[in-house]
Amino acid sequence: MATPNIVGVSDIRASTTYLKPTDLNSTAWTALQPDLGKVNRVNFISAANVTNATAVVSVAVNSAVAGGGTAYRLAYQISVPPNSTLIIADKTTSLYVTDTQSVTVAVGTASAIELVASYETITGTA
Repeated sequence: MATPNIVGVSDIRASTTYLKPTDLNSTAWTALQPDLGKVNRVNFISAANVTNATAVVSVAVNSAVAGGGTAYRLAYQISVPPNSTLIIADKTTSLYVTDTQSVTVAVGTASAIELVASYETITGTA
């Protein structure tokens, strides 16, 4: 579907979502995948290392849904110190995810990284 025209917005819904990858495979962050004909504006992503050892995280925008296509990395294999948080995106670096894209996360240690994202789902005209 064509990306909606967000100049003629008919609805904006704010949300916060959470993800804790439990394995080392790339995980599609399904909550950030907008419904058909909508766009998600991702305003904030953080990655908190909840362990006592350094953990690695990667976050990417993929060119297809469900983690398919080509991964374009926002953060690539960044070491997050023990018991600390990395800000991956904020209002100054927000991004749009269309209904033909997806966001994926990969970690180097299972269950070590907890991610939080705030976003707005925008419904516009076609």
